[in-house]
Amino acid sequence: MAGPRGQGAGGDGRKDASGEGRGRRGGHRGARTGTSRQRRRSAFTPPRTVTLRDDEGRKGTTPAAAGSEPGDDHQEGGERLQKVLARAGFGSRRACEALIAQGRVSVDGEIVTEQGLRIDAATQAVHVDGRRLQLDEKKLTVVLNKPRHVVSAMHDPEGRRDLTEFTERYDQRLYHVGRLDYETEGLLLLTNDGELAHRLTHPSFAVEKTYVCRFDAPGGPPRGLVKALRDGVELEDGPARADRARVLAQDGREAVVEVSLHEGRNRIVRRMFASQGFELTGLMRTRIGPVLLGDLAPGATRELTGRELGTLMAELGL
Repeated sequence: MAGPRGQGAGGDGRKDASGEGRGRRGGHRGARTGTSRQRRRSAFTPPRTVTLRDDEGRKGTTPAAAGSEPGDDHQEGGERLQKVLARAGFGSRRACEALIAQGRVSVDGEIVTEQGLRIDAATQAVHVDGRRLQLDEKKLTVVLNKPRHVVSAMHDPEGRRDLTEFTERYDQRLYHVGRLDYETEGLLLLTNDGELAHRLTHPSFAVEKTYVCRFDAPGGPPRGLVKALRDGVELEDGPARADRARVLAQDGREAVVEVSLHEGRNRIVRRMFASQGFELTGLMRTRIGPVLLGDLAPGATRELTGRELGTLMAELGL
């Protein structure tokens, strides 16, 4: 579902006789698909602590805490920062001015506390409470629940189902981020944001992914399986270890185990189970970083929410 785009209202910030700024709550446009208007929840709650990373994937810190005044960041002919925030869904312009005054907004790594800064929303990095805002309306990132028996490619020479049937729903030219094998279903990201795609797939950023694994286990899975996955197993291309693993269900015939790991080697989850003597009969990816598959139906797509995208970008140091 396309993200909402709010548009601030309420004048140019002039004060009334009481000294209070006047403003009306900004409305929100409907999703790109033409759905009816929906009220967006305020995004004032600070995000969970995230570790920012630089361009090389090294762990860093949150943006500089020193306040700044409109200076080098000031873009002549740009859009006022409070108006940009209101359009992004952070409430009225007056509420956005309060966010700025509280030191919760940064532009290009510098916290801004003075009002009236003009920015270029398409090129400058704006964070609220450490969460990056995607303000370039040309960029789009969506979640796809890839069905089984679909190739993670834009074309398959063997004539099998590929990803074009899902990307052609959008005006933007989207590409898949990473892959899921032919038999695996679940969460796959499609985007036209090259930098985001690069960081999601580069090993140095090590974004955690979660999978739900089904396999035959007469009598239940052996006690040592989950421990072996956590401690690490030997594969032909080196050791592999799950960050977390737990049994979700078992009925004496089959078992379901959830595994989370940072690695992205080819078919790594299937190979980890195979090293312990289990062949997976079902495999679904349910999470990439802060992005969850949820109840999205197989073959369905939705646009990332601003909160999801902002948290993901912050985790990647964007």
